[in-house]
Amino acid sequence: MKKILSVVLVVFLSACASKTTKPDGGAGDQTNKGAMSGDNASGSPSLNPLTDPSNILSKRSVYFDFDKFVVTDKYKSMVLSHARYLRENANASVRLEGNADERGSREYNLALGQRRADSVMKVMTLSGTNESQIESVSFGEEKPRAVGHNEAAWAENRRTDIRYQGE
Repeated sequence: MKKILSVVLVVFLSACASKTTKPDGGAGDQTNKGAMSGDNASGSPSLNPLTDPSNILSKRSVYFDFDKFVVTDKYKSMVLSHARYLRENANASVRLEGNADERGSREYNLALGQRRADSVMKVMTLSGTNESQIESVSFGEEKPRAVGHNEAAWAENRRTDIRYQGE
């Protein structure tokens, strides 16, 4: 009986000691392969919510009316979704880039772009996002999205873009 127990103990200890180790130091049979490779629970690849076109987080521009800097209801849910993402991901951070169309002086457009970026920041921080995760800057009229001297081009350029760190 003692001999059988000894054999069982040796087999048990051998099985415990035979776990393979990957080059990165992790145990071969203890890694969560789905989390490591970006797969979800069903085994299919999961998309990054920031780049998934069907996710609201892939939307990154807040547009403004002429000479305005208030975030309208049309964009609040998108801004609040980004705010929630930042709250849930403490290591994430964004730069809010305010822009203006070509009308107005350079100085005026820089100030307007800053007010636009700051208004998006205010919506985010009022919803509980940590202000240290957000930087707001203005490019004024210096980084137009659309080139042209008409309402369609100007409308594209009156915006605040949400850029995540590393993008």
